[in-house]
Amino acid sequence: MQYTNRYHSPIGSMTMASDGKALTGLWFDGQKYFADSLPAEHEEKDLPIFDQTKSWLDIYFQGGIPDFMPAIHLSGSSFRLAVWEILMRIPYGKTMTYGEIAGIIAEKQSLETMSSQAVGGAVGHNPISIIVPCHRVVGSGGSLTGYAGGIDKKTALLTLEKTDMKHLFIPRKGTAL
Repeated sequence: MQYTNRYHSPIGSMTMASDGKALTGLWFDGQKYFADSLPAEHEEKDLPIFDQTKSWLDIYFQGGIPDFMPAIHLSGSSFRLAVWEILMRIPYGKTMTYGEIAGIIAEKQSLETMSSQAVGGAVGHNPISIIVPCHRVVGSGGSLTGYAGGIDKKTALLTLEKTDMKHLFIPRKGTAL
């Protein structure tokens, strides 16, 4: 059985999901791919994992760096899991490009190249926003592209982390990346 609970962040309401032991989802309400890994049958419930996640998020949204990690359970293909593992290693306040992640994956798998677009698909389907920090991934040349929660939320999260954003830019509609 899957369970859900709510969190009201300063930049929008969020839905949390759990298998009863670990966090399995954390989405901004209405984001792209919202709850796509959550089964139709689930129950709203208060659980210790949700209390831990709320505490983690409270510290984060107050500008702190939490010194603990709620238990998480990521489920996906081996490729997606490899990408999400790399996301977990991007330091607070730093960014990495889709291409850099593709390069790490290619090296790990002894491949000559890896598609940045494939990495983008995996990043976009990350089921645990913020804690698995997909907002720290930027396009080549520093474009703030591709955040399922919306560019406004990505900008807010990077600003909260005091990320140096001088080299980052938001592409205008119709602008090629």
